Amino acid sequence: MMPRREPVPFAFVVEADRFRSNVTPPPRERMSFGQLAGRWLLGLTIVAGLVGSLVIGMPALSLDHSSQRTQQTQASDGR
Repeated sequence: MMPRREPVPFAFVVEADRFRSNVTPPPRERMSFGQLAGRWLLGLTIVAGLVGSLVIGMPALSLDHSSQRTQQTQASDGR
């Protein structure tokens, strides 16, 4: 049996995109003081850890020019 070639109405798909529900979701609960303080404390701890690691790591990343100068002066004194 051959399938019929009738147009299928897809108007319901267009209507589904435009459909707005009249049911509003419940409002979000406000965070308690403990949750808010905990979030701030966690953020400050992470930022302080990153800044601290940067401060502690900077001397290791910088070039040490003083040791090269002492080696050069010791080499020139030994002539």
